[in-house]
Amino acid sequence: MEQATISVGFLLFHGFPMACLTSMIEPLRAANEISNTRTFAWRLLSEEGGTLTASAHVDFETDALGAPGEDYIFVLSSPTATFRTSATPAHLRAFHRHGGTLGAVSGGVFPLVKAQVVGAHRIAVHWCYRAAFDAQFPDLAASDQVLEIADTVMTAAGAAAAFDLALHLIEDRLGPAIAAEVACWFQHPMMRRGDVVQAIPVAEAATALPPLAARAVALMTADMANPITVGQAAARLSISPRHMERAFKAATGLGPTRYFRKIRMEAARQIVLYTNDPIAKIAGQVGYGSTQTFAKHYEDAFGMTPAQDRKRINLYRVKGNLPVPSL
Repeated sequence: MEQATISVGFLLFHGFPMACLTSMIEPLRAANEISNTRTFAWRLLSEEGGTLTASAHVDFETDALGAPGEDYIFVLSSPTATFRTSATPAHLRAFHRHGGTLGAVSGGVFPLVKAQVVGAHRIAVHWCYRAAFDAQFPDLAASDQVLEIADTVMTAAGAAAAFDLALHLIEDRLGPAIAAEVACWFQHPMMRRGDVVQAIPVAEAATALPPLAARAVALMTADMANPITVGQAAARLSISPRHMERAFKAATGLGPTRYFRKIRMEAARQIVLYTNDPIAKIAGQVGYGSTQTFAKHYEDAFGMTPAQDRKRINLYRVKGNLPVPSL
């Protein structure tokens, strides 16, 4: 019996990550070919139709969001994407309310949340955007998983995770054998599901630390807005500050204070680049009472102040209409 066609819409915004789009379309195309069916069909959509430019400076022609209806709509964008018209989030809410499945990949989770459709669903947030996401949506359940899949909301943290999400759709409609063959076509080594944690550079560095120092990092990063001191962390671990100092320097070449500052600066930079929060507020979000001290430490870390860094990125966006980076 011929499979019913599943229609997938990709709602694109200027500067969307092209790899995320191809990572979903190509597996669906391969599934059709392997199964000798037309199970999946797709359209590229935008708010108003016309040409959109991807992060790789490649142009794509799109249809305007609206009829005919899709079974799925996935949002692909940078984290700074904004709706041009209130009709777009209203359309997404109506689509969701009438049984359509919504999703987003990478930075697309930001407009998806702003459309007020995710409810209590957990959202897979790319680690590069996590601090900015938490700053904008502190009451939402952000997840460090590569995928979060529910009946009506699906999110993927990056292009490789988008491929896994496409495999999930294929397995659901055509079975595990077809999904496995598609994965083999592209030498995708395994189909990851919703129980795989993202690989994160900071987390990898922390796991390489001696266990005592790794636990200290967990303590010091548990609440960046209200950080504890090295002495307090050492006391909770029943070791001396000098012992902790030696452990950090042996593993990283940095003392615990500088190591923790590095983590705070990386989080701060996400918020600077991917939100419009005032610099003073960002300083507080990473535990600084003084904006001046925060700006100095930021400049030491990145060679420019937070204001200069934001101005540089905003200038790039104005000139090229492209956010940086788009993952």
